[in-house]
Amino acid sequence: MPLPAKKSSSGKVPARADRPLRGIALILLSTVFLGTSDVTSKYLSATLPSIEIAWIRFLVFTLIMSPAMLPGSPLYALRTGSVGLQCVRGAALLGSSLFFISGLRFLPIAEAASTSFVSPLFVTALSIIFLDEKVGLRRWIATGVGLFGVLIILRPGTSAFHTAAFFPLLSAFCWASTLVMTRMISGRDAAITTMTYSAIVGFAILSLMVPFAWVTPTWQDILFGVVVGVASTAGQWIVVLAFRYADASVLAPFSYTQLLWVSILGYLVFGEVPDAWTITGAAFIVASGLYTAHRERVRHSQLLTVPGEPSPNA
Repeated sequence: MPLPAKKSSSGKVPARADRPLRGIALILLSTVFLGTSDVTSKYLSATLPSIEIAWIRFLVFTLIMSPAMLPGSPLYALRTGSVGLQCVRGAALLGSSLFFISGLRFLPIAEAASTSFVSPLFVTALSIIFLDEKVGLRRWIATGVGLFGVLIILRPGTSAFHTAAFFPLLSAFCWASTLVMTRMISGRDAAITTMTYSAIVGFAILSLMVPFAWVTPTWQDILFGVVVGVASTAGQWIVVLAFRYADASVLAPFSYTQLLWVSILGYLVFGEVPDAWTITGAAFIVASGLYTAHRERVRHSQLLTVPGEPSPNA
């Protein structure tokens, strides 16, 4: 039986509730918003540089999180004992967003999205270094299967290979780094604190970069940029809520439905149909991710059977 969730002594970190069906419903909803953000970003990439699209996205993100930045506000959330880690995490999140948007400019959206879903494989490797986790042979085999799926999609050495394919891979690495640092911060800061620092750091860095790539946007560009910012922020926030109700290993399989949404929207908006290579490679990546999630669930259940071992969800 899972251990009861505990509240932080500060009262800022909300207690965990074991309601997996609610968590699954939320993660499914989040994929709709995140898929919409991806497709809209690709649409904007035809007229605006990637840095400017990301800047608009983080501008909207920062405006949404601004109540948490005001001293005296009941939502004020900048108090943290992990300022450095929060800033590095924010920079990694920015890298994930910027690299992915850069890839969308040149790649079919289904291909870019499928490739970016290799992040669990990077999490496996980074967890050994930063979280001192032990990774068994079966998880390494699953990692190899996922990387094989990436090779199927990218087909290096053939005429189908595009150098822009490295952008989703870099995005996946940055996102994996973000997830690992989220685990390191977990229990220290509330989710609103982490999101607020992510908004501040991303917007600050992009504000230094965007003058060198600025293209005056039309009102239509601004409108779609706002859609990107609202959809991505809503998607991230819903993911945070989902993790209050279920373990990552339970939710991970359902996050892959985002591939379905981006494929449908990619066809409706851009007329893009995923080819057989992309579908086959995505199947390998998803299978690898599902098995990795299964091993995480097994590992957590084993930890919970050890006397005195704190719950990872407490």
